[in-house]
Amino acid sequence: MRRVQVGLHSLQASEALSSYWHLAAERQQVYHARLQRKPAPWTDDPIISRFRFTNAYRAADRVSQDLIRVAYTGPQNADDVVLRVLLFRFFNKPSTWETLESQFGEVTAASFDVEQFSGALDRLLARGERVYSAAYIIPPPPFGAARKHRNHLLLVEHMMRSGVVAQVAAAKSLREVFETILSFPSLGPFLAYQLAIDLNYTTVIDFDENDFVVPGPGARSGIAKCFPDLDGAPAEDVIRWMVETQEEQFVHNDIQFDDLFGRSLTLIDCQNLFCETDKYARVMHPQIRGIGNRSRIKQQFSPHGLPATPFFPPKWGINGRASARLSQHALIV
Repeated sequence: MRRVQVGLHSLQASEALSSYWHLAAERQQVYHARLQRKPAPWTDDPIISRFRFTNAYRAADRVSQDLIRVAYTGPQNADDVVLRVLLFRFFNKPSTWETLESQFGEVTAASFDVEQFSGALDRLLARGERVYSAAYIIPPPPFGAARKHRNHLLLVEHMMRSGVVAQVAAAKSLREVFETILSFPSLGPFLAYQLAIDLNYTTVIDFDENDFVVPGPGARSGIAKCFPDLDGAPAEDVIRWMVETQEEQFVHNDIQFDDLFGRSLTLIDCQNLFCETDKYARVMHPQIRGIGNRSRIKQQFSPHGLPATPFFPPKWGINGRASARLSQHALIV
């Protein structure tokens, strides 16, 4: 096995580490091929072809794309932007957001009403429709309502009334944003970090995604599969090492990586890729143990139509490059 140096720690790497970079490159290849409207198959990897994996870049995932568009569509004052991000992400289901917009028009801090919004979601449930995505398991906040969705609406109201907008806007770092969100009920470290990243997509704050990371349970399991003995190295340091050495690791593994229109992988992306590697290794490396007893991948890959033209936070400066590349491909085709 290969040994790598992470800070002061010499770590033994399993074959899952090579699979991590293979998965990143192949999943990114699928992403670009689908954007360019190329016909399937988009990869020769049977595991990636069969099972569902998120994109290598978190911001390119379908629901994150929807959230970014929601954040930038409508008034850009901080109250409205923060409310839209919280409300969208707590349910994490675009159809739920579309229902609220269709019934109440532009969603703003002034128009947000727990009673009316709760009633709209009650009617959705009465028709047998779901209001939550299965992507995040968000525990119900302790506000005493009988229905989970009403408790989440009450949590949004509580956060807004408690000054979350001013606290986020005044934060001096991404960690401070995370700690602010973490202070509210039912929002544990993983979800608080995800929300901090969501808010960092917006015009309200602008921190470097490489400032701070919080490994989720899936990422910790993926790290354990790539590095069976961490020798005391913190998971956060391992993720940062992946970001800092990504170019040389692609070279070491003889992998061509087609990045996100000139944007390299950041901490949130490499954190997510460890989670996806945990899943990938269940099939590719079943003999390697992570954390927990999961031994199979539940979700099959099923493309939901053609992906929309990507839209990333304008402050990243990559939307023009994305459009130019896709236009160039369309001309070639």
